[in-house]
Amino acid sequence: MEMMPQYDLSRLPENTALKQQTLPTQQLNLSASVVLSIFFITGGFCLSIGIILLLSAKSTKKIEINYTKTCANCAQLREDSSNFDKACNCSLPFYLPEKMEGDVYMYYKLYGFYQNLYQYILSRSNSQLVGKDIWDTTNCDPFQVSHNDTPIIPCGAIANSIFNDTITLSYNLNSSTQIDVPMLKSGLTWWTDKYVKFRNPRSSNFTSTFAGSSKPLHWAKPIYELDLDDPGNNGFINEDFIVWMRTAAFPTFKKLYRRLNRVHAFAEGLPAGNYSLSISYNFPVTMFQGEKSVVLSTLTWIGGGGLFLGLTYTVTGVLTLLASFAILTIHLMLKRSKLNFL
Repeated sequence: MEMMPQYDLSRLPENTALKQQTLPTQQLNLSASVVLSIFFITGGFCLSIGIILLLSAKSTKKIEINYTKTCANCAQLREDSSNFDKACNCSLPFYLPEKMEGDVYMYYKLYGFYQNLYQYILSRSNSQLVGKDIWDTTNCDPFQVSHNDTPIIPCGAIANSIFNDTITLSYNLNSSTQIDVPMLKSGLTWWTDKYVKFRNPRSSNFTSTFAGSSKPLHWAKPIYELDLDDPGNNGFINEDFIVWMRTAAFPTFKKLYRRLNRVHAFAEGLPAGNYSLSISYNFPVTMFQGEKSVVLSTLTWIGGGGLFLGLTYTVTGVLTLLASFAILTIHLMLKRSKLNFL
């Protein structure tokens, strides 16, 4: 008598509708009118949203001041890396033709700077940045240790190349009076960056924690002196540092630098008139044929004045509507030929 194979009962699927594949099924049988309605509604919706987004983006006010060639003397000085500790300042007057109402944001914009290189992106220590192990420089090649073999904090190529120009905006109240425009250096980062991805080490003596370390090569100050006036903006949680560490996807990009403090003469925004930018020029760009600009801009309910999202919705809506009309034409032709055949 042939023996029946013994099966391992523990490997058998449970006797449920899901695991026995006996769930009830339903096949959609959509008519041509339903399909066409879905296409037309989707196309109309995308086109409407696209037009609204484009109009909103156009309503933003923006002015860009390129200071690469204006500060040519400083740019020439910075081409020699041995001059990194020499101060160089320049001033750029400009005219704001119309008032910028509401919240105004100041950005620095770089042209031709590639933050998207694979090795550049990897050259950082997340253990340092979250305050877990500030001596970990494992992934920071080639900026792991200084010339005297002490660990660099913060290490890595991203931190070493931080944008370090200092920009001050002034308003010419009249021909003889010039006042500084009040700017805030807080509220520049994502909440997750400020309170999750970047943390300072827990220590009662912040300065002694970094004893025995070196600052990045071209930094003017160590990490624990980035903002001595505000402990909540010092060290790894300095907002300028955090903004720079979030790498850009394209070689031309802008990053938030300051936002307008709406007080006194600037309670309603930036009034039209004559302004000037005072710049401490530190970040070299001419050696890789790059450029630098300062951008002042307002925002809308969807963010900045970029046209990409609006164009995407508009093109999607137009293509969907064209496809809808094509399907409708084919449907009517087939329907007519079927009637003629009968």
